[in-house]
Amino acid sequence: MRFGLIFLVLLFAIAGAAFGALNSQAIDLNFYFATLTLVKGGVVLGTLLIGWLLGGSLVYLSLVLPLRRRLRVQARRMKQLESDARRDSDSTAITAPVLDA
Repeated sequence: MRFGLIFLVLLFAIAGAAFGALNSQAIDLNFYFATLTLVKGGVVLGTLLIGWLLGGSLVYLSLVLPLRRRLRVQARRMKQLESDARRDSDSTAITAPVLDA
């Protein structure tokens, strides 16, 4: 599994480097207050990386954090129920009448 993941990362890194080398034309990006001259391949790969990071952050904030919070609440509730059940079983064992046969 780990070897496959490393291989996949290396494959995409090589593909990204080749893409950047094939798109080596300089382009001007005008941000109204500043102008940047960057390589086209780098701009495309950079925006892809920024989009990936923003998408991952959005999923983490909107799905993972609420589910972790819900899991913590459920674990706390389960611990409380287990301690209540243990306390009830201990108290019933002490007060249960003994039947002589």
